Amino acid sequence: MNTNTLVKEEKIENMIYEVRGKQVMLDSDLAKLYECVNGTKSINLAVHRNAERFPNDFYFQLTPEECKNLKFQFETSKHGGVRKNPYVFTEQGVAMLASVLRTPVAIKVSVNIMRAFVIMRKYISNKLIEQKYINNLVIKHEEDIKLLQESFNKFEEKKKEIQKFIDSLNLSVSEELNMGKPEMLLIKKIK
Repeated sequence: MNTNTLVKEEKIENMIYEVRGKQVMLDSDLAKLYECVNGTKSINLAVHRNAERFPNDFYFQLTPEECKNLKFQFETSKHGGVRKNPYVFTEQGVAMLASVLRTPVAIKVSVNIMRAFVIMRKYISNKLIEQKYINNLVIKHEEDIKLLQESFNKFEEKKKEIQKFIDSLNLSVSEELNMGKPEMLLIKKIK
């Protein structure tokens, strides 16, 4: 894999978003990557001509709310913004799109896109494993803190019991002193 391919894959990874729990790419990003002269129009036309190849889990239009969430990442049209909600393609939709476009650029770019999807899945998987590890550490840490707190509480209870015993000894010694036995010493209070 040469440097240009690596740079392209990194760029492609930045074009993969999560929408409805799926990794997707915008039709406008795919049009740029596939070097479509008419932009998204070429892509959407190819999809409409081959509608049976693009079920809803391969290709769908974003809702206004989803557009709002991704707004800062969209390119706007010359007329002051995106005029209609864009379409997105899942990994399977991208693969299908390459098969209906049938251009050398689409084939080469699709291979890089598939690699980028694989890289993103590995990245997400690694992040989930890391998060699980961190969560387990936090749980273990919380359990350790609880055990320490319980031990500290037991120590405090024991300390109170000992202090009561010392106080009772001091009372006995004090009584002995009052009875004329000065040889007895007072025991100091625990701090």
